[in-house]
Amino acid sequence: MLTQLIVLRGNSGSGKTSVARALRKAYGKRGLAVVGQDVLRRDILRELDVPDGVNIGLIDTVTRYALDHGHHVILEGILTACRYAPMLQALREDFPGRSRFFYLDVPFEETLRRHATRPQSAEFGPDMMREWYIERDLLPGGYETIIDQHSSLEETVRRLLSETLERTETRNYQKSTRTPANHLID
Repeated sequence: MLTQLIVLRGNSGSGKTSVARALRKAYGKRGLAVVGQDVLRRDILRELDVPDGVNIGLIDTVTRYALDHGHHVILEGILTACRYAPMLQALREDFPGRSRFFYLDVPFEETLRRHATRPQSAEFGPDMMREWYIERDLLPGGYETIIDQHSSLEETVRRLLSETLERTETRNYQKSTRTPANHLID
């Protein structure tokens, strides 16, 4: 089965985790792993986001392992271009045609509004978010699809499903139903 890598990037409070969770729920089947930068970096390693951090290799390894073992993967996190671009580019090159990158482009003021509704709003506030915020932190190469603040959670999930997992499922279905007689139809 061809597995799909979906990368969701954006600033803190842009909706990455919400989109990943909703996308997994909408997919409704086993075989879709969510690899969260915060889970691996903050929770497992208790590492600050630093250049050449250990988390970069761990994110790469976990993502590859899941893909290589038949799972689709949603990789979500801030994943700043200056630190994570080489790892993300390597994933893209190693899984060609099976990787889609999305950048949630949300203005700072809107990220603050969204952050105020989250459980972790007590952990860090506007000053810290301002330090982290990088406007339009796109990866080099122009291969990210930009989703702006006007796309609702439902619209974003529907779009990602139609552009990624549903297309993969259709390709896999067509591949699995191919017989010696019907291969000439393609």
